[in-house]
Amino acid sequence: MKLLIRTLESTVFSGEVTSVTLPGEIGSFQVLKNHAPLVSSLTKGTILFVANGSVREIAIEGGFVEVKDNTISLYTDIVEKE
Repeated sequence: MKLLIRTLESTVFSGEVTSVTLPGEIGSFQVLKNHAPLVSSLTKGTILFVANGSVREIAIEGGFVEVKDNTISLYTDIVEKE
């Protein structure tokens, strides 16, 4: 799957991942390969994703995500790499 994390100013991450866990409005949820299409708002929290066998974390203040055709496009206000 391809993950794109963007702010108004830049692309924070763009690459292949095997899973992504996101802080949704009604709780966190995980996206895996061949996930059904969806659009969801996100709350303040941490994005966890696995890229190249390593777990990475990025803190966000909120935003929204679109999942379609094994591409996860995430748009957020502010990010902090951990």
